[in-house]
Amino acid sequence: MYKNLGRRPGTVLAAVAVAQFAVALDLSVVNVALPAIRTALGFAPLGLSWVVHAYALALGGFLLLGGRAGDLYGRRRLFVLGLAVFGLCSLAGGLAQAPWQLIAARAGQGLGAAAAAPAALAMLTTTFTEGPQRVRALGVWSGVNAVGGALGVLAGGLLTEYAGWRWVMLINLPIVAVALALVLAGVPAEARAVRRERLDALGAVLATGGVGVLVLGVIRTDTQGWDSPATWGMLVAAAALLAAFVLTESRTPTPLLRLGLLRSRWVAGANVLVFFSTAGQFASFYFVSLYMQQVLGMGAAATGAAFLPFSVSLVAGTLVATRVTAARTPRAALVPGALLAAAGLAWFPFIGPDGSFLTDVLGPCLITGVGVGLVIAPIVAAATTGVAPREAGMASGLMNSSRQLGGCIGLAALATVAAHRTGTATTPAALNDGYALGLAIAAALFVLAALVAIGVLPRTGTETPAPRPAAPAENRLEGTPS
Repeated sequence: MYKNLGRRPGTVLAAVAVAQFAVALDLSVVNVALPAIRTALGFAPLGLSWVVHAYALALGGFLLLGGRAGDLYGRRRLFVLGLAVFGLCSLAGGLAQAPWQLIAARAGQGLGAAAAAPAALAMLTTTFTEGPQRVRALGVWSGVNAVGGALGVLAGGLLTEYAGWRWVMLINLPIVAVALALVLAGVPAEARAVRRERLDALGAVLATGGVGVLVLGVIRTDTQGWDSPATWGMLVAAAALLAAFVLTESRTPTPLLRLGLLRSRWVAGANVLVFFSTAGQFASFYFVSLYMQQVLGMGAAATGAAFLPFSVSLVAGTLVATRVTAARTPRAALVPGALLAAAGLAWFPFIGPDGSFLTDVLGPCLITGVGVGLVIAPIVAAATTGVAPREAGMASGLMNSSRQLGGCIGLAALATVAAHRTGTATTPAALNDGYALGLAIAAALFVLAALVAIGVLPRTGTETPAPRPAAPAENRLEGTPS
């Protein structure tokens, strides 16, 4: 939909990579600091979880809206706005003096990330031509995204132990400043439309409300349980809102999410695959971290450092996946990657309360890391294969929403299963049994992801989404075909 004027591919990639590192880092860096935050700000036991939930709720609820707004109003503009909000809220969180201030700052961070993340991904897919060039760029983006999440655990432990918990928020400021400097200096704004399409306001309300209520219902299961009437009420309300959203999108001429996009086996299959794989990945991070701290007795900094081998193997898997995908198709890396990640996680259920990092964690971490790297790099290419440039933000918002929902629902569901296995016992042996069960189910989720890749994704890269109806002449860009 937009015409790029003098866009520099290298600068775009650098700006997007730096920004995505900050967003990914923030998903995990706070977790290790939660005990220190509770002590410093006087959080109630049940209120502390909202330091994590507020970010997830705002991010998950607004991703679709952020992606489509970038298509309509300019990806660079949304990227800059989202990063600015993210940075300012990081500063506010680092200066927070009361629990509500930190929770509000975390919600603001999620809102900023919901604008910046899909805009960044859309900038990549419209800057780099579909094929090997785009695959390599997405490989860098995926690798940075994964490493940011993995290093967040290390950074959170080190910062909390040696600098204070406020630095898990303030660390974002220099990263955001670098990303903003890159994009403002080297990425020109898109050409403006003669007459823009209108943003689907009703669709935005229904999608944001439906996804937001769904995320809220899932994350509240840590206190209310899956069998609670309140939980089921939220899930039913979310289903009703999302059903109304689908009905609305099928009738409006300018949808927030064009349903024809889902007729593409690449787009539909990749979103299902990213849901299952992210559910397994987030849950495995959670359980392995708890196993090392609560069963093996490792400290926060040591636990963070223990994730470094995973990060290294993940980067190795990403490099291999980029080469394989550029030479063949995303499917060629996704199938073996999901199976390898499943194999690594299937090793974890053999952990024991008398184990050690070298015997129980290092080996499966290395295998899982390579497998996850093989998955996360090509999955973005799969989710955007054949998507028209004018709908790049739409596809990016959808993929990011699937990723966020997968991580949120998967973690909540598996944490509940593990808690039921553990019961009220707090001994290392009881906790070990719960974590082992959760990791076994995470392995099964990657098997499901592999089955989706085998059964849904095309063997070639020629299948494309259903064409979008031509836009009215008054909505077209000057000098740009519709």
